[in-house]
Amino acid sequence: MTAFHQLEQQLKLLKLGGMLTTIEQRIHQAEDGHLGYVDFLELLLEDEIERRSDHRLSLRIARARFDQVQTFEEFDFGADPSIPSQQIRDLATCRFLERHASLIICGPVGVGKTHIARALGVEACRRGYVVLFTKTARLLRDLAGGHADGSWEQRFRAYLRADVLILDDFAMQEFTGPQAEDLYQLIDERVGRSSLIVTSNRSPQDWYPLFPNPVLAESILDRLAGTAHQLTLTGKSYRPRLRPTTDAGTQTAGERGGGRRSG
Repeated sequence: MTAFHQLEQQLKLLKLGGMLTTIEQRIHQAEDGHLGYVDFLELLLEDEIERRSDHRLSLRIARARFDQVQTFEEFDFGADPSIPSQQIRDLATCRFLERHASLIICGPVGVGKTHIARALGVEACRRGYVVLFTKTARLLRDLAGGHADGSWEQRFRAYLRADVLILDDFAMQEFTGPQAEDLYQLIDERVGRSSLIVTSNRSPQDWYPLFPNPVLAESILDRLAGTAHQLTLTGKSYRPRLRPTTDAGTQTAGERGGGRRSG
């Protein structure tokens, strides 16, 4: 067994196998006279710390269940002068999460609401928060299944465990009585204790008619909209800019039909 192979086995035994990805590079640096003994060890340890940090971040992002991972590095702040860039950059610091505050992102279809929500979720993961992303309709179907098979409490608690719960496409259609009750209990449990990020095509004042019970609607809006930060996006949809380039003189099916956009 060579000395390097023995070292490899020892590192794995100590659960430091991540050092093997950079150890040859560090050895070459030391042999070239660029690293002292302490510097060599320090860099190896930094490599291992970075690897473990990246691994933990990957796990948090995977457990967040994003339907698509998007970041602020990919967001085009210069695409539309109406974008409230400074407010978005301030939210991206995640300081509002430290106060267990919530956020409502409103605006028409295609202006970047979900991208911003996902990117905020990724930033929260980078800072060590437990994040969960879900479409609102999916959450309501899940809780309805819990009512049907007696597992509601277990399913409901899963939505309380995350530090940050992202509800995408909120208030897309009218809520049934049981759905409104579920939302009330979820919001009542979370507001002030942990954070919600909600995206919606409608402004909060337009949510009232969607609830079958006006008293319940008032309670939900008071707890959520009355205390949350609000980010309102306007302007043109990003979607046409994301379409594949077509040959001159040709149109996509969406262009011929006036365009089809989702939330």
